[in-house]
Amino acid sequence: MKDQKWKKLFFLLLSLIVIFILVIFILLKTPATEENYIAENLNTDDYVPFKIQTDKQDLNKVINHYLKKEGLTGAIDYKVLLNDEVELYGLIPVFSQDIQLKLTFEPQVLDNGDIVLQQKSISVGKLQLPVSYVLKFIGDKYKLPKGVTIHPNEEKIYVSLQKMKLKSDVKVKVDEFNLKNDDIRFTLLVPVKE
Repeated sequence: MKDQKWKKLFFLLLSLIVIFILVIFILLKTPATEENYIAENLNTDDYVPFKIQTDKQDLNKVINHYLKKEGLTGAIDYKVLLNDEVELYGLIPVFSQDIQLKLTFEPQVLDNGDIVLQQKSISVGKLQLPVSYVLKFIGDKYKLPKGVTIHPNEEKIYVSLQKMKLKSDVKVKVDEFNLKNDDIRFTLLVPVKE
């Protein structure tokens, strides 16, 4: 009786192994259709998204390199620094003297991936100038990137990343811009139009 039970279990196990091997062999030999693979696994939109996470230090380098390379600092030199807020440092010529300027902004990410910089503080040497005047001056005298719009009366700067011209028509969308926690995340949208 023991021998028959052992034989039955052996043949059952052998049958299961053979069936498993046959199923694997059939699956390996069956060709995958390219159309199904493309339809199921590739985004057919015009852009492919790439998620990027960075920190303030690296983004500072990229921003100021972009401003310098594109010639946007122009005759009036300025730079942007990211600390716990967005800071703009520059010079304002007043009566043949250059006066140092510092503006700080609180960034806010919009649903469309653009950023609004709400003016928080301002220092222009020891002068007390209205914020709207200084922002208007910056808008008039500084060469700003395409997509950056200054609204002096509302004391804010709108940064439309969708309108910024990047190489190969790549677009940028901000997902998170938390400077205090150094949590900066973007989505790069790379065109794949044929």
